Amino acid sequence: MAQHPLADVADDTATLGGSLPWVGMESIALPFQVAGRPVNGRISAGVSLDDPSARGIHMSRLYLALAALEDREVSVAGVSSVLEAFLASHEGLSEAAFLDVGGDALLRRPALVSPLSGWKAYPFTLRSRRDAGGVQAVLDLTVGYSSTCPCSAALARQLIQRAFDEEFAHAPVTRDQVRAWLGSEQGIPATPHSQRSQAHVSVRLADGLDGLPLVALVDSIEKALGTALQTAVKRIDEQAFARANGQNLMFCEDAARRLHHALRQHEAVQGFRSRVVHAESLHAHDAVAHSEWNWTGGGLR
Repeated sequence: MAQHPLADVADDTATLGGSLPWVGMESIALPFQVAGRPVNGRISAGVSLDDPSARGIHMSRLYLALAALEDREVSVAGVSSVLEAFLASHEGLSEAAFLDVGGDALLRRPALVSPLSGWKAYPFTLRSRRDAGGVQAVLDLTVGYSSTCPCSAALARQLIQRAFDEEFAHAPVTRDQVRAWLGSEQGIPATPHSQRSQAHVSVRLADGLDGLPLVALVDSIEKALGTALQTAVKRIDEQAFARANGQNLMFCEDAARRLHHALRQHEAVQGFRSRVVHAESLHAHDAVAHSEWNWTGGGLR
């Protein structure tokens, strides 16, 4: 029996013509690696449909090109190669290609003092575009940290002073008495409120990068904020964490400025937009601050 070519209605002429800025697929499952660890990836792949008479693109060609990323270390160079394949497979139809590669990067992070360590997940998306002007890449990244309110800390110190005055108002005070009192529950009648916080950054990556500077950016952000969330800890680590919070009192404005300074100094960063969120333990709402530098969004969707 003679074999006949299978029909492909995507090659038909559009009944109602018009170009489209983005056509493709979202939420594609694909495994890849970051920092040598597997990631259950989420991919969005698309191209522009610039031929107004074409009915559609060839989505299967985009899907098959993603095999170049499977189980491999994600990199700017690797993503750029896939984008080039998108355009090559849609010659005459598309002038721009888009690829978003995202998931949770698992990084092993050490405890502050003890030899313990554990895994932390850092949500990220590498958003990229390729057109006649070249490749543009933006890395979206979320980093968690702790923040202690400076106002609350000042009010707590005031209550401690008041409790001290009441305790030792009518008696001579020795060093040992004061030390013993400070070590009791009565010696700390108030504590400042802290909250788990998040830094959300979108970084326009410098031209010419081959690898993905995700780990370097996480390190820079956590160093700037000073109170990275911990994994496995002993009491000595918990004490060091309490010290770090006490020495890094931060309003959301303080955190945003620290982050701004750190990102501006990073060699992999050409521009950025950031948003810090302090999930208030005092209020039922969040405290939020935004910052940006040299930000245009890179023309990405």
